[in-house]
Amino acid sequence: MSNSTPSTVSPSLQYLPNHLLSQPFPARFRRESRRRLDKVTTTLVVTGSFPKLDSGTVNMLVVATSGTGYILGTGNATVNLSGLCYTCAGTMMIAASSANSLNQIFEISNDAKMKRTMRRPLPSGRISVPHAVAWAVIAGASGACLLASKTNMVAAGLGAANLVLYAFVYTPLKQLHPVNTWVGAVVGAIPPLLGWAAASGQISLNSMILPAALYFWQIPHFMALAHLCRSDYAAGGYKMLSLFDPTGKRTAAVALRNCFYMVPLGFIAYDWGLTSSWFCIESTLLTMAIAATAFSFYRHGTMEKARKMLHASLLFLPVFMSGLLIHRVYDDNQQPVLEVAGLSNSASGEVIQTQRRKKRAAQAPVAYSSAAPFPFLPAPSLYSP
Repeated sequence: MSNSTPSTVSPSLQYLPNHLLSQPFPARFRRESRRRLDKVTTTLVVTGSFPKLDSGTVNMLVVATSGTGYILGTGNATVNLSGLCYTCAGTMMIAASSANSLNQIFEISNDAKMKRTMRRPLPSGRISVPHAVAWAVIAGASGACLLASKTNMVAAGLGAANLVLYAFVYTPLKQLHPVNTWVGAVVGAIPPLLGWAAASGQISLNSMILPAALYFWQIPHFMALAHLCRSDYAAGGYKMLSLFDPTGKRTAAVALRNCFYMVPLGFIAYDWGLTSSWFCIESTLLTMAIAATAFSFYRHGTMEKARKMLHASLLFLPVFMSGLLIHRVYDDNQQPVLEVAGLSNSASGEVIQTQRRKKRAAQAPVAYSSAAPFPFLPAPSLYSP
């Protein structure tokens, strides 16, 4: 009998004695190997499913808007790259990863009924609810701690508010009333405000321009999406405006109206000293382009026109944010609404009042009135003692 190793033996076993190779492995060894293999496979599947709890598109949007807000909040100063990275990472963890995970936890049964969501990790059973809860808690707590330690408490507070509003207000409202779309628009407008606060330590009037654009932009975007996926939303039990609008006229009218609301934003950004005058022209042309697709959807009410409006909305946001970054200018006279500084509230208030008095003395009444955020209010006096 030959002492050579049989050709059928695995290379990893070829150094075992021949008397062991000539006997089959005991059944318990086979069971143990199968159990370990199943354990490794399950671990890989579960671990690979955690990132899928976060919508990749949502993560990109949140990071992009938060990063843009951070750069705008620095003015013309050199951008702190480490601060920018900390802000984007913290925002993604708390406002995207944690919030989206909680959203999917609350909507497992609904997602299982919809074609576009039934393959998500929770409805498909690739990950358990306890694992998803642990992921959401760890991501949310880590993001809040990162923002609080590396930026400031205002940014951390905005991140926490975004998480609560998204997971515990917007998510249940989706099954109760069509107003959920407008609440979701508020949620989407917070990340750029968070980025601005992380960079400047304050919330000023100028910081509201990009969040306002995000708020109004989300309405035509989600109206188009809700019209295209109306059967899916109906199967999932969600209350969208498009489900109560068979012709699509009302849905398109709401989208068109909010497109027009974005027209003044470019002029406000210039008037408040955030951008140059070129942004007025670019912003107006861009807004009228998306408004044209909304008007076309209003006239025809077809799926094709709704899809064109959706595509236009996807193009609008990156171009609008790019224009803000390209044409931004520094404003030395930002009027803070909420300030994070080493001053007490009374001392900070006195400094702000002094700055405002100097500005009133230096400006003509007409020039000052043109910068008022609410034109329907009485024009401020030239000087107040």
